[in-house]
Amino acid sequence: MIIIPAIDLKDGKCVRLSQGRMDQETIYSENPIEMAKHWESKGAERLHIVDLNGAVTGKPFHSSLIKEMIHSVSIPVEVGGGIRNLETIEDYLSSGASWVILGTAALKNRSLLKESCQLFPKKVILGIDAKEGKVAVEGWKEEASIEAIDLVKEFEGVGLSAIIFTDIERDGMSTGLNLESTRSLSRSTSIPVIASGGVSRIEDIVKLMEMESDGIIGVITGRALYNGSLDLEEAIRLAKKDGKIGR
Repeated sequence: MIIIPAIDLKDGKCVRLSQGRMDQETIYSENPIEMAKHWESKGAERLHIVDLNGAVTGKPFHSSLIKEMIHSVSIPVEVGGGIRNLETIEDYLSSGASWVILGTAALKNRSLLKESCQLFPKKVILGIDAKEGKVAVEGWKEEASIEAIDLVKEFEGVGLSAIIFTDIERDGMSTGLNLESTRSLSRSTSIPVIASGGVSRIEDIVKLMEMESDGIIGVITGRALYNGSLDLEEAIRLAKKDGKIGR
């Protein structure tokens, strides 16, 4: 299992939101490029970068900054937020991003996701943000009527690299992952799943590792790393072993 540090960008800063609320932010760094380098130095094998302004406005806001961040590290980077067309997808991938994440676009423009998977196989990740099982879009401002599991089934076999599943009510709250809903989603598809939202301590990693056989390949964590309740180096060591603390 891979442990993926999250760097969320808002107004040029590295922040974390509580339950996706743009007015509920905590600033963790004024220099996102140095933060990317920091997580790489701690052993991160992959970074998760989200343009929060872009997610809300529907177009890239931090494009130049994100490209600088990609070039500042040697590890793979996945990018999301404000990606709504093929031009943006191609721009990020040609600039060095290893994957792009489509969330709102996947729900509001199904053909875009399918076409992008054909043009860039295994380079597209479906980001599903859910609240009580329902998909949320537009930077979590809107809640759609479709169930997360039903949306996943629509894209089975199109060539996605993975699905990032985030429980909005847990995200940024350090209350622990919604293991039940994450397991339910992963069991409903053959597409690899990356868990997100609510990781608070090393025990959460242990519980997730017990679900690897269900198709969960990784976990994204943000606030827990920034506030020190989860140590990245310890989590990575654990993820490479057998999931038992102290071994």
